Amino acid sequence: MDAEAAAVATGIPVAGRAGESMLTTRLRSMLSWPNARERTPAPADPVTALIKAHRQVHSGSDVTLLRRAYRVAERMHHGQMRKSGDPYITHPLAVAEILAHLGMDGTTLVAALLHDTVEDTDYTLAQLREDFGPDVAHLVDGVTKFDKAHFGARAEAETIRKMIVAAGQDIRVLVIKLADRLHNMQTLDARSAASRARIAGATREVLVPLCDRLGIQALKRELEDKVLLFLDPEEYERIDGMVSNRPDWNAYVQNLVTLGGGALRREKLDGRVKPRPRHYYSIWKDTQQAGSPVPMDLPRIVVILDGDEPDCYAALCAVHQQWKPIPGRFKDFIAAPKNNLYRSLHTTVLGPGDQMVEVLIRTEQMHRAVEYGVVAPYRYPARSTRRGGALRVFNPRTAPRDVAPAPRQHGEHAWLRRALDLEQAAPDAVQFVETLRCDLAEQQIQVFAWGRQLLLPAGASPVDVAYELGTRTGDRCVAATVNGVLTPLNAVLTDGDVVDILVSRARNHPGPRREWLEFVKAPNARLRLSRRFTEPEVAAGTVSDRLQLGRAAIGLALRRRDRALADEQRLISLAQALDYPDLDTLLIAVAEHKVSADTIVDQLIASVDNQNDAARTPPVNVVAPRREAADAPVRRSSTSLAR
Repeated sequence: MDAEAAAVATGIPVAGRAGESMLTTRLRSMLSWPNARERTPAPADPVTALIKAHRQVHSGSDVTLLRRAYRVAERMHHGQMRKSGDPYITHPLAVAEILAHLGMDGTTLVAALLHDTVEDTDYTLAQLREDFGPDVAHLVDGVTKFDKAHFGARAEAETIRKMIVAAGQDIRVLVIKLADRLHNMQTLDARSAASRARIAGATREVLVPLCDRLGIQALKRELEDKVLLFLDPEEYERIDGMVSNRPDWNAYVQNLVTLGGGALRREKLDGRVKPRPRHYYSIWKDTQQAGSPVPMDLPRIVVILDGDEPDCYAALCAVHQQWKPIPGRFKDFIAAPKNNLYRSLHTTVLGPGDQMVEVLIRTEQMHRAVEYGVVAPYRYPARSTRRGGALRVFNPRTAPRDVAPAPRQHGEHAWLRRALDLEQAAPDAVQFVETLRCDLAEQQIQVFAWGRQLLLPAGASPVDVAYELGTRTGDRCVAATVNGVLTPLNAVLTDGDVVDILVSRARNHPGPRREWLEFVKAPNARLRLSRRFTEPEVAAGTVSDRLQLGRAAIGLALRRRDRALADEQRLISLAQALDYPDLDTLLIAVAEHKVSADTIVDQLIASVDNQNDAARTPPVNVVAPRREAADAPVRRSSTSLAR
């Protein structure tokens, strides 16, 4: 049988290409490689869009760790599906893409890809820390919810509290949370009507104001529009119809841009003029405030200058020379910035055709801060001479290596610092969250007192001002003048008021009044007054009652400091050191306000933390309460009294 016949009979070729062995020829026949035209295209790389968006801002980024994070997230979420029916991995990938378009660094993107692994999979925080480092682990832990099975009704409040504390160490925790909520809002159609209303309502109540406080308008606009879409779809459609059916609008705005640019050139000012259209929620809000039956929207442009602050005022003169200004419609947010670092000049002029036109004027640096807020230092980092990858960018908790954010402006993160102060003062997580919601009230006013600019909730009173100036000032305030006129302490303040607080110097001053709680609005005032008037009071009953009240007061003081007592031995020793005959006498003294529970707890902590005292006293059996997961980072430098 010849070779060709043998091949036909056996189905195996006995000879192949020149110089090719029989084994190679046989394998080639078995594998049956298709030609180039028959080959199926390789599946698309799922992180291509993410990497492209990231490198548009950080062009020299090393994305090796980013790819590895995606592979881990995909493996851990394998088999999990979203309500929409999509694989769950599409959610963390979309969150990371939102952050990449914002300009966040590689560490943040890695954390975004992994942000649900600890909460929803078997991937532990310890394993994540080992695989990706402490920075990524801190960010992921910061956005991980507490288990309702363990914390019950307090789970949500404890989660928010932990997130704020974690953000105090690294603001990127809150940025990831906002991007996570934005994607959930973008995919909210898959949820039931009740779920849509609940999630949209919570977004409007907490996360939209939070986004505003952080100054991230790029996220806030879309969040607000989604809130309007799901809470009032008819109004959304009405506004959308109005915006989509304005045939001469774009031409009119473009003419404004041309004329505005000419006004700048005549004054030899370097800059550009751009349209600045309002988003739907902003149109709806103005319409509601004006009580208009039809959507209200004015043409709006923004002047962005290449110079410094003085150029903004020069540009304002140029705009007012080009168009006649409308009295009472000018605001200077450069001299008096908003609480979210927003800085611009606002004016309204009478444009072509006697149409009212809004004009915003700011520098390029101000524009970046307006759009990106706390994210701006990551999007526009101050680079050093060394070149590095995206995962070696500025870390707020360690020394910078390759990239550091731009220098902070005065007042940056002021809201977060205030929130952390409120967290320290709140007796528990629920009270803290209630106070935080009050602080995030969308409507605010700006007043001036003792040379300071204060931002307060709408409806605030002079008592709110007093407590913003200091706890002692609030406790001892007896009267106030507003714009030079003597005014009751419960008077409602308005935007721009100048307030002077009159303080009692008397030694026997009775202090604050309980009825102040009925009208104060600011979270600081409410928290201080609530703490004062909800402390355990002297019992009129038995010794047993007073012992119970004393223990409750000390327990509350410990709780405020995130402490708990394992036993009473240290407290007994402290009572003896303070010359009380026994512990019961100390507890009764606390109940009768002869000694402050805070004073007792401070001395207790001091005695424990004193190393010299530890050498001559029994071992300390004081432990931190079990409020967070074991792997959660320590929230304060001395969370546990044990050393």
